[in-house]
Amino acid sequence: MTVNRASIWLETFWQRLYPPLCALCGAPGATGLDLCSRCRADLPPLGSACLCCARPLSIPGICGACQQQAPPQDRTLSAFRYAPPLDHLILQLKFHGKLHLAQLLGALTAEHLEHRAHPLPECIIPVPLHPTRLRERGFNQALELAQPIAARLQIPIHYQGIYRKRNTTSQSELPRQERKRNIRGVFALQGPLTARHVAIMDDVFTTGHTVGELTKVLRRGGVQIVEVWTCARALPF
Repeated sequence: MTVNRASIWLETFWQRLYPPLCALCGAPGATGLDLCSRCRADLPPLGSACLCCARPLSIPGICGACQQQAPPQDRTLSAFRYAPPLDHLILQLKFHGKLHLAQLLGALTAEHLEHRAHPLPECIIPVPLHPTRLRERGFNQALELAQPIAARLQIPIHYQGIYRKRNTTSQSELPRQERKRNIRGVFALQGPLTARHVAIMDDVFTTGHTVGELTKVLRRGGVQIVEVWTCARALPF
């Protein structure tokens, strides 16, 4: 038995012994995911969206805001709208430490990314947490989401070269007008980057200030094409 066949046999054995259960309703999971077919159908797809910021649109294109002022990144790809019941899964991962949901959400996001029209980037860069926040939470949700995506798309993760210089207030705790000031100048590079096409990974795209600030740092490091990948896109507010 080859290593590959042995791993498939072992995975099948464990799935039969411990079949996946839906993270939303507790029913048996479908296609090896912790999500049943009914709850999966209830997840809110993003649909047509702005190519630059993933703002929902009636038809694909570039929204009026991005036409007036283009964001730092070249494009943004999000799989879902940040709405029930998808938002519950992200909150359970992010604030309740249910790391198995990162595998689920990452797999669902990877399925969406497989249908992209552009060439794949050279690496994925998860939005870094400050060491203090990382110790408090125990994990970086952006990194956890990036791992199943990197495995499925066969793209390396570049994580050690970018860091946060200070521990900022969580963006979700601030009003919109303060978020840009809160995140300004917070990221830095530890060394040169060889990749010229990268994807920034985060859980939710809201105002875009965090990924925009990180994009600017990557541009200064020599990156030419920056994409933003998120599991969900919050509705504009």
